[in-house]
This record gives sequence, structure tokens and C-alpha cells, in this order.
Amino acid sequence: MYFFDDFNKYGARTALQQDDGSAMTYEQLQAHADWIGGIVPARSLVFCLCENVIGSAAGYLGFLQKRIVPLLLDAGINTQLLSDLIELYRPAWIYLPGELAASYITDADGTGSRTLPGNLQGSEEQWGYVLAKTDFDQSAEPQLYQDLALLLTTSGSTGSPKLVRQSYENIQSNADSIVEYLEIDETERPITTLPMHYTYGLSVLNSHILKGAAVLMTRESVIGKPFWDFFKKEQATSIAGVPYTYEMLKRIRFFRMDLPSLRTMTQAGGKILPELHREFAEYAAEKGKRFVVMYGQTEATARMGYLPADKALEKVGSMGIVIPGGTFDLIDVDGSEITETHKTGELVYRGPNVTLGYAEKREDLAHGDERGGILETGDMAQIDEDGYYYIVGRKKRFLKLFGSRVNLDEVERMIRNEFPDADCACSGNDDQLRVYVTDPRALGEVQRFLITRTHINQKAIRVQAISEIPRNDSGKIIYQALN
Repeated sequence: MYFFDDFNKYGARTALQQDDGSAMTYEQLQAHADWIGGIVPARSLVFCLCENVIGSAAGYLGFLQKRIVPLLLDAGINTQLLSDLIELYRPAWIYLPGELAASYITDADGTGSRTLPGNLQGSEEQWGYVLAKTDFDQSAEPQLYQDLALLLTTSGSTGSPKLVRQSYENIQSNADSIVEYLEIDETERPITTLPMHYTYGLSVLNSHILKGAAVLMTRESVIGKPFWDFFKKEQATSIAGVPYTYEMLKRIRFFRMDLPSLRTMTQAGGKILPELHREFAEYAAEKGKRFVVMYGQTEATARMGYLPADKALEKVGSMGIVIPGGTFDLIDVDGSEITETHKTGELVYRGPNVTLGYAEKREDLAHGDERGGILETGDMAQIDEDGYYYIVGRKKRFLKLFGSRVNLDEVERMIRNEFPDADCACSGNDDQLRVYVTDPRALGEVQRFLITRTHINQKAIRVQAISEIPRNDSGKIIYQALN
């Protein structure tokens, strides 16, 4: 039995607590799942527009239980990007916040908004969310693969149609592993600092619901007083963050805060600066708390590696060891396994949480397991004498900005589609996306376009003009020349 198959087993214990004072017990969570199951047939494809609120989390968990397959998307997604995905994947239903209903749902008499394809018809509202049926002919669509449980985006910021296909076993096995190495039990009270449509944020929800813990849900930022008021009132026990989260925590003088309920701090979503790693590890050691650096990808459901808290200071800069149930290998450019220490190779992971593969269109959702439990991560790493791994670079053109993975090729595609008269190229690092365009007049427009379409903080985007994009004889961009 999977952890989401029966929520009644935890009875009247609180499952989800929101910062507006509302709460949902596990019994109420089961009732909400039953409500969903009474409306949406099993093996339907549903787009779930997510926020860190009770209705959103309860909907996702209900979909899993009733064998309905959700694609998790940011509720604030650009309308055009959402429309493109709807037309490409043709979902049977859309689960969305009630406040978006007026914008997206057609009235019963056929009038009203038609801003989205599918001629949406809405249900009653439950816990602030509405189920809206589309008019796509589902009988004409290929059946979803029997073990397909969940779809997550690979590059949510750019609206890429490329999705990661996760199975029920992927979700269960990774939640089990996280519970084991973080020693999660029913007394934990994690607070949401990351969006639930992001694999790291979702893993926090999964692993704690598995143990019958209470998840504290808020849309507030860690830099604001309301977040910390809620944290202290509800006695949060853990906080999860990407590198930028910890940069912000340092700026707001986190080390001076009195947080007696805090037990654990976890970090993933990109490599944290060694200096910052050391500062939080020292704080944790001094205050009797745990600081756990972790490593993962959406393609591995969430986690693949972790640095045990008792090694946080000794192994600064390391992402740790493999999670329970998995194995790591380092592979050289010639395909041979690397056994020497401090030699760079591509990190290859094997485990039951390796996902089924990708999808780029509706027809791909019928495909089975295309990876066989093996994931070539695209990350270049080394191992030390004690068996701890260190990420040293990336094999492909991805950045992780504020914990969100950004595909540079997708960004280029977006810009070229919007500004066909301006040649462009993108590069950067995990601190900044750098965009080069050949039309100086377009600088401001490109900057505003990217901020609007990707929701990336403007401070992390730099757009500059150059006379021409450097290319080789075959027309490929020479990115090294840009840098």
C-alpha cells in the first residue's frame, strides 16, 4: 500500500495547517480525496494549478489516491504558456483556485471568459479550489500508462512542454528514503518555503504526509515578518531552502533569531557556496540543530544524495553520499567507470526513484519505463577518500536560478520567437542569466519579456547588446566566446 492510499489511518490528526488559521485533518483529507474521486474518473489527466494552500495540497494527494494523473503547474503561470500546454496535452480536467474561476471558466450558458482552450465548465468550490472539465474528447486520446502517477515540468520558468513522468513507485520509494535519512516522524511540523509544483517542495509534502505529520502551509516569503510569526505560532520544526533561500536568511539576520522549535534545515536545488554552507553548519552545531545538504533532480523524483548532519562541517562543499536504496557511479568520457579519487566524471545514479522518462506531447503519456532505473545526471562530480561526492560542473546547458532549473536553449527559443529580428544567445551561471542580443533597441523589451514570462527575479537577468553572435563554420554558437 502506498502512503497516499488511506488518509483515515491518521484519524483526526492535523495534516495541513494554513497561515490563515484554517486546518485540515487526515480524515478531512480523505473526504476531499473522495469528493475528487466522485467527479473525476480514474486515469484522467488533470492540470493542477498549485499554490501553497490547503486546497492545492489536498487536491494533489487526492489525485494520487484516486489514480488520477496531475500535471503540477504554478497557479501564477503565464496564460499563454498555460494555453500552449493545454492545447498540447489536452487534459480532461483543470483543478484551479476559486479566484481564477472567473478568468478561466466559461459560464454554464456558454458565455463568460474563454481565455483558455477547452471551454472549461466548473464544479462547486471545495477548500478554495474548483474542478473544471474541458471539452476535449478523451475517447480519442491514447490511454495513460498504467503506472504513470504524476507529471512535473523540467523547466517550469520557461514553460517548456517537456515533462518528467513519475510513477507511483518513484514517489513512494523516494519518500521512504527521505524519511529514513532525515528520521522524520509524526511530531515534525515542516513549513513551506518552496512551491509544491517544484520537486523539492513536493518532496517535503510527500515525506511528511507519509508519517502522518502536520505540514504548515504559507505563501509568505522568508524575508517577511508574517512568515516568522506563523513559524513561531505553529512551532515549525524544519525549513527547506535552495541556495538563494539561505542567502536571504543570512541577510535578515537569521542567526540572531530565537527559534527553539527548529530542529532541521535542509538545502538542495543547486550548489550552495562553501562559505555559506560553513556558516549554517556552524550555526547548527552551536544551537544543537541539523543542517543537511542534499542533491537531487526531478528526473530522480527528488533526492539522490545527502550529506549527513554530523558531516556538515567536516565535508563543506560536498553534496554527500547516496540515499538509501540507490547507488552512484562516476563515468569517464570513454564510458569507463572511474574508481580513483578526485577524478572528474559524469555522475550516474541507479535506484527505484529514477523516473519513467520524458514527455513532450500527449501521446508520450502512454509510454512505459524508458530509463530502467538508471539516470545519467549530466552533472560532473568527484569522490574523495571517504566516499563523499562533490559536484564540480554541468555537462549540459542548464542553470539553477533561485532553485528553479532554467534551460538556456529554451530561453533562446522564447526570445527568438518573440523578437525574430534580433539574434540572441544565452549563457550564465547559477547567480545570473546572461542574454546577448544584436539589437540594442530591444534591450529593455527583452528584459521585461523575460521577467514576465519566466518570473525570474530581475536582478538575476542581465541583457546586453553585442555586434554579432559568435558562431563557428557550421553556424553553431561559440558560447565560450560570450563568456
